[in-house]
Amino acid sequence: MIRRLAVAAALLLPLTAAAQDSRNAYLRQFDTDGNGCVSESEYVAYMSRGFERMDANHDGVLEPSELPGGHGKPVTLKEWRANLRHQFHRLDRRHTGCLDAQELTAPPG
Repeated sequence: MIRRLAVAAALLLPLTAAAQDSRNAYLRQFDTDGNGCVSESEYVAYMSRGFERMDANHDGVLEPSELPGGHGKPVTLKEWRANLRHQFHRLDRRHTGCLDAQELTAPPG
């Protein structure tokens, strides 16, 4: 039994390492100052790129036609960023003001 567990653990180690490498690579996309964690401003800046890509007419408002599915109420950049700040604080479960790779890739709680 112990030998089977050891074999299973040995087989899982590469998968665990790959998952951690993926998390760290994802973190580096956000971490513009290279300090190993993502601040609220870095998070908001990176995630605001989605708004900019969807805002086809570049007026600072996502109209229903620019939203996924083509419907919904208009969303301003200010509202979008306020939502991102809220998401950041939900992800920051340790309340450090900085997301590590594990927090950044965790589902919102």
